[in-house]
Amino acid sequence: MPRPLPELTPWNAFFWTSGADGHLRFQRCSSCGTLRHPPGPVCAECHSTETEVAAVDGAATVVGFTINAHPWLPDLPPPYVIAIVAIDEDPRVRLTTNIIGCDPADVGIGMRVQVVFEQYDDVWLPMFQPIPGADPAPTAPDPDIRSSVRPMSGTAKFEHHSVISGIGTSQIGRRLMADPVGLTVQACLTAIDDAGLTLDDIDGLSTYPGAGGYDGGHSEGGITPVEESLRIRPTWINGGAEIPGQAGALIAAMMAVASGMCRHVLCYRTVWESTSASLPRTAAHTGRVTGDMLAYRMPFGAVSAANWIGMYANNYLHHYGASRDVLGRIAVNARNNAALNPAAIYRDPMTMDDYLSARMISTPFGLYDCDVPCDGSIAFIVSAADTSADLRQPPIRIEAVGTQIIERISWDQGTITHEPQLMGPAAHLWSRTDLTTDDVDVALLYDGFTFNCLSWIEALGFCGLGEASDFIGDGSRISLSGSLPLNPHGGQLSAGRTHGFGYLHEAVLQLRGRADGRQVTDARVALVSSGGGVPSSTMLLTGP
Repeated sequence: MPRPLPELTPWNAFFWTSGADGHLRFQRCSSCGTLRHPPGPVCAECHSTETEVAAVDGAATVVGFTINAHPWLPDLPPPYVIAIVAIDEDPRVRLTTNIIGCDPADVGIGMRVQVVFEQYDDVWLPMFQPIPGADPAPTAPDPDIRSSVRPMSGTAKFEHHSVISGIGTSQIGRRLMADPVGLTVQACLTAIDDAGLTLDDIDGLSTYPGAGGYDGGHSEGGITPVEESLRIRPTWINGGAEIPGQAGALIAAMMAVASGMCRHVLCYRTVWESTSASLPRTAAHTGRVTGDMLAYRMPFGAVSAANWIGMYANNYLHHYGASRDVLGRIAVNARNNAALNPAAIYRDPMTMDDYLSARMISTPFGLYDCDVPCDGSIAFIVSAADTSADLRQPPIRIEAVGTQIIERISWDQGTITHEPQLMGPAAHLWSRTDLTTDDVDVALLYDGFTFNCLSWIEALGFCGLGEASDFIGDGSRISLSGSLPLNPHGGQLSAGRTHGFGYLHEAVLQLRGRADGRQVTDARVALVSSGGGVPSSTMLLTGP
């Protein structure tokens, strides 16, 4: 696969061809003068639709970076530096780019850089090189945006109209070479039986990310193949990626139940990334990259979430003076817990020395900072609360959810000290309940990477921003016997990347008191998070 290039359109061609005369250009509002990136049809500041193109000086400051060590693209051999730079004219305007012209080890937060261009076909990629002799610039922390959360519009809570009544999993493992729809059906039928229901009782289907969400083994194919297999004839369906994280499938189901549309909604999430990666590829990628999500990142070799999130992690470590050890404590804790979970992918012991000596993927992330691709399916039944007496299992109640978006949905234009899209859902959760962090008995926090988990710990208020190192300490606080037991099943770091649903499954087991071998004593309140970087969500569950 050659270096991916963006598709040129009438709306972005001015940016990607700026280098023809050596001047970096951005879209500018003709009314208020605000620069914006990526280009858009309306100014977010004054809502004017009048735009123009403006050249800038091309000087910028590195606010996030990662040294990529993994060979994602044959035509872009590692190591290379991916960075987020803030332009001088308006530091709110940032670019994902490459830093060239220096040793990767010399790049740091605050480095002053100047744009240079490299031409590939009809595209001029803006890259940056150090400004000789320039002193590092100070970088400010992100503002505390959590005060933007809206209060509840009333006293009634839709959460209280539904319960989680059943759970089920398929076999979960590496390279199962199994039909993903078959895995899905296995998990779904198990969840229905767990709730003491039959297929005839199910009147709704909900999944993430649906048929068109992702390729590469990230979906069972959506609603259609499951309905075709089970013939439920649902009165309501939901499937898509633009919902509040993976658990948004359950939140949508809760709303369908609260509205009276459904009584029992079957929710499911299937991954088969491990098998998908093993299948032969019949053709090379030859097209251009489309959409703002990837077109402004992939041309610079930022093809993995390890690259995108690694840039925030390096900013965090620099700004708060933390070391990789705090990430290692999260990884080692996950492995310790996974050793007690017979369904976990990785169960062998791991020490801090093992963590620190593992091969680097994209700084500061080594192999054990990254979650484990796997195959498997997890399903839930969301039922009307008034059916609880008729269910086989004690109901798990939903105390509150957090879903609000309070920053740009972007991998480089919003939060830079933490993973984006966490602060809003975290603050929103606490605005919908009288419970506090002191009431949480067990935390199931998304750990696609160790830094995701650290970001959730701080966003949710278990400690202050930048205080995770002191909070986690030697790791005992987040152990099974600590004051905040974290991811007792091993999380995605060791149990397997089930994309959010694994945390909910473990939360239900813990609240039922049936997490054999890893049960948290007297677990009554569980906090679950899903997603991050894209719309995400949080959820407080309470036991029977």
